[in-house]
Amino acid sequence: MQTSEARPYVVLSCAMSLDGYLDDASDERLVLSNREDLDRVDGMRAGCDAILVGANTIRRDNPRLMVRAPEHRERRAERGLPPPAKVAILGHGDIDPQSRFFTHGDAQKIVYCATKTARRNHVRLGGRAEVVDGGDPVDAGFVLADLAGRGVRRLLVEGGGTVHTMFLTAGLVDELQLVIAPFFVGDGRAPRFVGDGHFPWHPGHRATMVDVRQMDDVVLLRYALSDRFEAS
Repeated sequence: MQTSEARPYVVLSCAMSLDGYLDDASDERLVLSNREDLDRVDGMRAGCDAILVGANTIRRDNPRLMVRAPEHRERRAERGLPPPAKVAILGHGDIDPQSRFFTHGDAQKIVYCATKTARRNHVRLGGRAEVVDGGDPVDAGFVLADLAGRGVRRLLVEGGGTVHTMFLTAGLVDELQLVIAPFFVGDGRAPRFVGDGHFPWHPGHRATMVDVRQMDDVVLLRYALSDRFEAS
């Protein structure tokens, strides 16, 4: 497991169903969380330097990836901090340049592409974001090192399953915050929390649970996944 200080502190945050799904298979976004938890996540966003998602999350959910609450935005402004940067991992595909990731807010936007598509996406995105060659395939360690070089000290990874798997199997997550919704999806076509892979945590090396919190009808499980864990 990599614990080098030469990368941001990485928090992986997501909500899933009781059977481990991030969404259902319909065209409508499935709401897994509740108002209290959404406000908690908004506060986490406000405390980070950058928020990272994968291309499939942008395609499926069309997120703005912005700090929503005015009070959270004001606290950042009072500290002289810009909005958290928006970061996407694109791989070999494309993203619609009209997605809200690009069109909403004035935060810095960075897209890491596979080598073969970096030039094409640089042209396609038309200056809406900085396009970076992230390797072929995109390397999570390179992404973190590059973000550290840009001054990102705390990174929030918000999905989806491919990105979760990439960072977790590489041992590059310091803290996991997992919210469990009180229902099942039961559809194998739907996206799951993680895919197949060799994870550093297994029956012989259990993750360390540091907190359990009930928020109305959902529960937050918080795990320390590295020796850099911050107990705040």
